[in-house]
Amino acid sequence: MAMNWHTFRIRTISAIVFVAVMLTGLCWNAWSFLLLFSVIHVGCWWEYQRLMMQIDSSYAEINPLHRIGIILAGWGFMLFLSGRWELSSSIQPGYIGRQFLIAGIVLVMISDAKQLLSGRLRPLGYSLFGFVYISLSIALLLHIRSGLVWLTRGSTGFATIISEITGIYVILFIIAVIWVNDTMAYVVGSLIGKTPLSKVSPKKTWEGTIGGILMSVLLAWLTGHFLIQKGYGWKWGGIALVIAITGTVGDLFESKLKRMAGVKDSGAILPGHGGFLDRFDSLLLAAPAVWIVLKLIG
Repeated sequence: MAMNWHTFRIRTISAIVFVAVMLTGLCWNAWSFLLLFSVIHVGCWWEYQRLMMQIDSSYAEINPLHRIGIILAGWGFMLFLSGRWELSSSIQPGYIGRQFLIAGIVLVMISDAKQLLSGRLRPLGYSLFGFVYISLSIALLLHIRSGLVWLTRGSTGFATIISEITGIYVILFIIAVIWVNDTMAYVVGSLIGKTPLSKVSPKKTWEGTIGGILMSVLLAWLTGHFLIQKGYGWKWGGIALVIAITGTVGDLFESKLKRMAGVKDSGAILPGHGGFLDRFDSLLLAAPAVWIVLKLIG
């Protein structure tokens, strides 16, 4: 497969803009972080609901309050998992999140009362799956950001290093690994890719996928060994391996949804990258995987 340099330039420029916006939202302060992922949350839900309506017409027939309520509940759950993370001395999103979570659930139940009583549960099932797929994943990112996932202070070795790193740097690590994996998979696949990886994403190749994973693990190992803690680079490489694999699966899963819906992209927010789900499909599966890994390490 020959390298398409025009597409590569468009993707590169879009990626630079994307990185600039993401870094600003991630690193400026807690408010910018919450605003960034609130926008991402709503954008992913909007596109997911549109895909579900194209996949199954029954979802298009549900009360609009159902679609609003499940997004509201998901946003509340995001805030709830932020725990003790405080936006200010008087504003605790964990407490506010509970109120929005309850309000969203009540709104869904009220708007779907007739359907629930008649046994029409499939549309609700799509929304519950979206809650796990989108809201839970982003909520776990906020939980990582809050620092509550960290190990008990006083641990030794790798545990000490993890506990001393603030959540924002771990999130930056996740995003960096995903970006390296996506970019190198595209480059390697364009240059030497010959074997299709999956029917749901015919442009992806085994050569590109393996190249992206290997480069992600290598760079993570070098970063962990030389910049974080000598002797523990292999563990950072292991976390990168989990991110790269689950990120690739997330990409393929979203491609499957688009194929079922009969669309090329979930949206068009970034030229060359598609919509919110196209851009964050890897993160939605990688974030829970990293959260689990950090819990297991502890």
